[in-house]
Amino acid sequence: MKIAILSRGPKLYSTRSLATAIKKRGHEVRIIDTLKCYMNIASHTPMVYYEGEALDDIDAVIPRIGASITFYGTAVVRQFEMMNKFALNESVAISRSRDKLRSLQLLSRRGIGLPITGFAHSTKDTKHLIKMVGGAPLVIKLLEGTQGVGVVLAETQKAAESVIEAFRGLNANILAQEFIKEAGGSDIRCFVIGEKVVAAMKRQGAEGEFRSNLHRGGSATVIRITPEERSTAVRAAKIMGLNVAGVDILRSNHGPVIMEVNSSPGLEGIEAATSKNVADMIVAFIEKKVRTGKASNRTRGKG
Repeated sequence: MKIAILSRGPKLYSTRSLATAIKKRGHEVRIIDTLKCYMNIASHTPMVYYEGEALDDIDAVIPRIGASITFYGTAVVRQFEMMNKFALNESVAISRSRDKLRSLQLLSRRGIGLPITGFAHSTKDTKHLIKMVGGAPLVIKLLEGTQGVGVVLAETQKAAESVIEAFRGLNANILAQEFIKEAGGSDIRCFVIGEKVVAAMKRQGAEGEFRSNLHRGGSATVIRITPEERSTAVRAAKIMGLNVAGVDILRSNHGPVIMEVNSSPGLEGIEAATSKNVADMIVAFIEKKVRTGKASNRTRGKG
């Protein structure tokens, strides 16, 4: 089987780990720079080209698409789908999960636990927006932010008003969100493959840091999750339509709440913390789907 990894970083840990797993399981791997792909959008013979070569012999695609290239990256994945190639995560599911507001609305509609979240366009309603999410302290997020960038903890009402007005002055779309103090600056990353949590780790923010992202100096340790947390993570990934997802959960006084569902979760932290070969599990999942012909269109026609 020929498996393509769509990645702009061939030296990144996740890309290298997946490539190694593909080779060890007896398959051929190609690492393809997403932005160097180009497409022939024809009715009967849609095609993706790379460095002058038609990629019609690819059996499956693993999208590792950064947030900054979501639009073009999902277009490339969609073209592979038009060629009837199996995409580990489908284009519409990736787009859905990257839109923070849309994903929260979909999760809310299906009864998934979430922090109280507000969204507004006008700064005239700032005071009521802050009150609606429980008042200060509260978390203010840019919709386009990733890896903790564009996330601010406003500890007072005045600070929250100033941050919201500043962001809106830049015409940025923001979310105001309840601060889950009892989480203590930590969250749980559940790694979902198919309909199963295959690994989980607790991420703890650095001292004085409320964000737990490993990219911001946080630490990771293996953790045993509860049945409710496991069910919440699997349901969240399924609602997004993702076959593989990193689901970030906070332990709140009213049960597990979802912070984010990531369509391109990193492998380095979870493999190091749990000593599990998650990349191998991903390739095994692809084998099963391609072999049984279940290259699903699970997201088609949904939100």
